Amino acid sequence: MSQISRKIILLCCVVFLAGQVGAKTPIFHYVRITTDKGTCLLKLYNETPKHRDNFVRLVREGYYDSLLFHRVIDHFMVQGGDPDSRHAAEKQALGNGGPDYTIPAEIQEGLIHKKGTIGAARDDNPAKQSSASQFYLVQGRVFTNAGLDSLEQIRMKGKKLTAAQRQAYTTIGGTPHLDGNYTVFGELLQGLETVDSIAEVKTDERDRPISNVRMSMVVLPKREALNLERKAAGLAPKSGFFTKIADLFSSQKY
Repeated sequence: MSQISRKIILLCCVVFLAGQVGAKTPIFHYVRITTDKGTCLLKLYNETPKHRDNFVRLVREGYYDSLLFHRVIDHFMVQGGDPDSRHAAEKQALGNGGPDYTIPAEIQEGLIHKKGTIGAARDDNPAKQSSASQFYLVQGRVFTNAGLDSLEQIRMKGKKLTAAQRQAYTTIGGTPHLDGNYTVFGELLQGLETVDSIAEVKTDERDRPISNVRMSMVVLPKREALNLERKAAGLAPKSGFFTKIADLFSSQKY
């Protein structure tokens, strides 16, 4: 066999192995949210595919870059995603902007408003369809069981919380009265302190921060997402020769 043939065979083997490495895709989509108050890492739920796919598409288009957190209520949530906020004047009323379509509700019983989750904002439409771009990050507060009992009787009109809800709201905290009314489509893996920092800012009579808090977002590339999931599983990240070759031959979108 000639030396040229050996090189061709070797190259084919490298490309094949690289293809095998690059064929893997992350289980979830991840978004890094950078704000004036810190950075968050968001995992999007696969149980809410319409919201997931819409959010990923908007992030990749740069839709959220330089938008404001235009509605902030301490111990409740921080809201953004109104495109009108990008060049908004001081004291301008915000909250009505967004694409000219809505997302069908994907409300899941097990996806609750614990602290650090992301929910889709909406108006009072009876189908509970979501705004295509506006979202909120839940801060909320930690409840006692007695406090949850009172919430069930008064605000939730007798509807009972599950054991899982009670466990979350008496430890992590959140906003239980929103459950069943808005679509929750992801949760923060990092950055709860950033939500707390945003929630603490001074606001005007419309709950808009007096000093602007802006955001930018990026979807984690495939390799970074895969290594994030490997780390969560107790495995070392992949960064060897074949991995780097695979990344050259495969898209980092997923």
